Formats: sequence, C-alpha cells, structure tokens
Amino acid sequence: MTNYKRADRVADLIRSEISDICMRQLRDPRVGSITITDVHVTDDLKIAKIFFVRMGQDDCPPETRNGLDRARGFLRRELGKRLQLRLVPELNFVFDETFVHGSRIEKLLAEVRAEGEQDG
Repeated sequence: MTNYKRADRVADLIRSEISDICMRQLRDPRVGSITITDVHVTDDLKIAKIFFVRMGQDDCPPETRNGLDRARGFLRRELGKRLQLRLVPELNFVFDETFVHGSRIEKLLAEVRAEGEQDG
C-alpha cells in the first residue's frame, strides 16, 4: 500500500470540489471557462495554490484573474461546507503556464513535420 501525504489527498479533494463549484455554482462570466489543472497545498494545510487555464486560450486576461479574486470568499465558503476540515486553506490562484509551453512545443513539432514532408 502506498502512503500519500495528507496535503496531497486534500489537494486532490480541493481540485475536484473547486472544479465542480466553478462549473455548477459560480455565475461570473469572467470565470466560466476555466479549468483547474492542479492544486498544491502546504503541509500545514493553510495555503492552497490553485493552478488554472482558460479553455482555448494561451494567456490569462486580467478580468479572469479579477473574477477569481472576487469569487475567492465564495469558493472558500463552499469548500468549507463540502470538506470536513478544521481550517479551510487560503486560496491563491495561479495561471498554469505549462499548457502555454506545451502548445508552443506542439506548434514547433508541427512545423518540423511539415518541413520534413516538403523535403522528403
């Protein structure tokens, strides 16, 4: 049996619950098309870094970040209702740039393939 840290288990729970809350309960159109990609929680469970991307976009407009900042209290309150934790972590939202790098690499590989087909 594999041992997982409690912070990792809580991070997985937070990721699924935040995704569900954003999809079903959050009515802010600025936040409507985000995807939660990952959550990192400190070992003392006081701070949660929530990584997100906007569907179909390689950047994060300021209005999306503002919408998430405005919804932070609501999201934390809803998490408190759903999770049985003594203390609900402080939520910090971070734009996940790994998808930007991945799409850039994918474009470069497509260009290399296209050049290879033209030459060969």
